Amino acid sequence: MTDDFAAARTNMVDSQVRPSDVTDIFIQDAMRSVRREAFAPPEKRALAYADAELEYAPGRWLLRPRDVAKLLQALAPKAGEVALAISAPYAGAVLEHMGLQLATCDAAGPVPGRQGGWPLIICEGAISKAPQAWLDALAPGGRLGVVERDGVLGRAMIYVHGPAAVGARSAFDSTPPVLAGFEKQAGFVF
Repeated sequence: MTDDFAAARTNMVDSQVRPSDVTDIFIQDAMRSVRREAFAPPEKRALAYADAELEYAPGRWLLRPRDVAKLLQALAPKAGEVALAISAPYAGAVLEHMGLQLATCDAAGPVPGRQGGWPLIICEGAISKAPQAWLDALAPGGRLGVVERDGVLGRAMIYVHGPAAVGARSAFDSTPPVLAGFEKQAGFVF
């Protein structure tokens, strides 16, 4: 079986991922191996390695290659960890290739429970604010990587379940489309 997209994967890593300060060689190697086109609808497979978000299902998006790589690097995944990929099929496949145990769910459903919580959670696409249920699902020391978007502005956020509370830090700018069902709710206005 030939791999018509192998050169495109290498080019994606060399032109989009590495120049964006993603220095983790395990992430780079996984992104060179995982077939991103496998997560695209047939009519969009040719766009799988473009520097753009890719809608893989109505209201569901793969992050730009640069953004998924930076988000993964900020989460510092380690082989052997258990991860939950929320509406994140490509990011989840990259994590699995890196040696993590993977569970998946769609953002529209409840977060599956796990005794002790999830060590790592990642979501592709943007949401207005990380739901409390996602933060509550983190294990002690666990990390959540998600893009929060308010209007045109978006920031990749890393949440960490610390000893006393869950803290957050901003990682980088990112403006993917907001996942269906996670749009900011309009408040009451006089």
